Amino acid sequence: MKKIGKIFAVTTGILAGLFAVYYYNLDMKLMHYVVLPFLDKHYDSVKREHRI
Repeated sequence: MKKIGKIFAVTTGILAGLFAVYYYNLDMKLMHYVVLPFLDKHYDSVKREHRI
């Protein structure tokens, strides 16, 4: 019975963490503040083959 309780507790904790990510839109906040500036800096430094 203790093993089932531990599995239930871990599963509940993971579910609560995933709900917090979804509720507070943390994945898109990470993209906006961390990933996109890195990608912008990278693609701004790429030499263009064709100028418009």
